[in-house]
Amino acid sequence: MSIVRYDPFRDLRTLQEEVNRLFSTNLTRAFGDEGIGRGAWSPSVDIYENKDQIVLEAELPGMKQEEFDLSIENNVITLRGERKFEKTEDTDNYHRVERSYGAFTRSFTLPQSVSAEGATAEYNNGVLRVTLPKREEAKSRRIQVSGGGGSEPKTIDTKAEAAKAKEASGR
Repeated sequence: MSIVRYDPFRDLRTLQEEVNRLFSTNLTRAFGDEGIGRGAWSPSVDIYENKDQIVLEAELPGMKQEEFDLSIENNVITLRGERKFEKTEDTDNYHRVERSYGAFTRSFTLPQSVSAEGATAEYNNGVLRVTLPKREEAKSRRIQVSGGGGSEPKTIDTKAEAAKAKEASGR
């Protein structure tokens, strides 16, 4: 049986080696030959509608207008681009990189009620805003309804109130 000398710093040294291995592996992967590695970045998007249009807003912070592309094909709107990591100098020594970089593609199927014909897009302060007008036949209209049963002419909303009026009449 051999005698092993007690080293009070052995556990600390082992921990330091593990931390060094962890950081060197991840930093090599992150800062490979192409700079920061391709992350799984995807811009945040809000989509909402009002009575005349559907609006898509995408956050593209720090990007120039030339770095992304917007297209509509077969009732699918697609936003694609790439946010690249720009290292200012080779002597820069990053301690933390939390922002994500890389190529992205976001696609959304548009409802049939939307017309791509009059679509507009504007890009201000890192936010892309795409406005898609609704087709005329999809917009809610009010129609004058007259009846012969001694009742006064009535105006109803063609979408919501027409269904309610039909149910109320028992048909």
